[in-house]
Amino acid sequence: MRPYSDKFILGLKKGNLKSKGVQLAKICVKAQLPSIYVADTFNVSRMSIHTWFRGGAVRDKNSARIKLFITLVEEGFANGSLPALNAAYAKTYLESEIKPNLIRV
Repeated sequence: MRPYSDKFILGLKKGNLKSKGVQLAKICVKAQLPSIYVADTFNVSRMSIHTWFRGGAVRDKNSARIKLFITLVEEGFANGSLPALNAAYAKTYLESEIKPNLIRV
């Protein structure tokens, strides 16, 4: 499974690492979490996710949610739940392990 293009991944290497959106993109690529499912997790459009991924503006509310998302995904790496092996697993993981926690923020 490769949810992100080589061109996109190369572009991330040039991205502003201080940007929450670029940080989100990097961890999504590493965890193999497709943007369409990440958008659903944040309850935003896929276009919004890609704007964030490229360093675009992120509202304060979503910035806090991105920070929590990154923490939760890092925990997924630590406990062996990630990276996702396929799209179905990625979708299920995001719906069960991440989305319920983001709703509270």
